[in-house]
Amino acid sequence: MNAQKATSTGKVYLIGAGPGAADLITVRGARLLGEAQVVLHDALVSPEMLAWCPQAELIEVGKRCGQRSTAQLFINRQIVDLATKYERVVRLKGGDPMLFGRADEELQALEAAGIEYEVVPGITAALAAASAIARPLTKRGVSRSVAFATQAKAADAVDVEADVKADTIVYYMGRDQAANIAAQLMARGKPASTPAWVVEAATTPNQRSRQFTLRQMAAGEAARWMDPVQPSLLMIGEALGTRATEHVEAHAKGERAA
Repeated sequence: MNAQKATSTGKVYLIGAGPGAADLITVRGARLLGEAQVVLHDALVSPEMLAWCPQAELIEVGKRCGQRSTAQLFINRQIVDLATKYERVVRLKGGDPMLFGRADEELQALEAAGIEYEVVPGITAALAAASAIARPLTKRGVSRSVAFATQAKAADAVDVEADVKADTIVYYMGRDQAANIAAQLMARGKPASTPAWVVEAATTPNQRSRQFTLRQMAAGEAARWMDPVQPSLLMIGEALGTRATEHVEAHAKGERAA
C-alpha cells in the first residue's frame, strides 16, 4: 500500500537490507539503492551493502542495543524533510522493514505528510540464521508453528507466556535476557533438554553459532559464550536438534574459539 502523494515531489523506499551479507539483498532493493539520491541507513548495514549506492548521500540513523542512537521521532522528521528535497529517498533497514523495524511509525509520518512510499521486503535474520546452522524452523511431525519474539526490556520483566505456545521460538534482541528467558520457558513447561541455539552475525564474516540445551542456557552458559558486540538470535525448539544423519563436528567450522 502506498500513501497518496500530495505536496512532495519525492518518493520514499523502505528497503530491507537482509541479514548482513551484501548479496542477500533483493534484486529490487539493490536496483533502488543504485537509483537513490539519499540513503538513511541502520548502524548494522555493512559498508559492502552501501557499495550498492555510491552515488547517494549517506546518513546513518541506526539503533544499536546499549549504545547512543538516533531518536525515532527525529528519524521520522528527517525522512519527511528529505522527501521534499529529493525525488528518490531510501530508508535502508536491516533484515525486513516490517519485523521489529519500527516501520509503522515511519509509514505513519509519511502518510501524514502525504508522501508516496514503497516497502521492499528483505530476508529477516531468523530465516538467515536457520539456513546458517542448517536447521529448519518447521519440521514435519515436530514443529508446525514458529514465533518471532523480542525481549528488549529489563531482565526482571521477561514475559514468555505467549511465546511458549509455539513449537519453535526465535528471540531477537534477547542476548541480555537469555538465561531468564530460558528459565521462564522451563517454568512454563518447555523441557530442559530442548535445543537452544545462539547464532551471531548470521551471513557475515563474523558469523558463529553454538547449540545449548534450555537448561544450559538458563544456567548462563550461553550468556558467557556470547559476544556482547555482535547481533545475536536465540533459537529454541525441538526442530533445531541434531539430525541422526549429521556429524556434530560439521558445524564447528562456523565457530570461533569461545
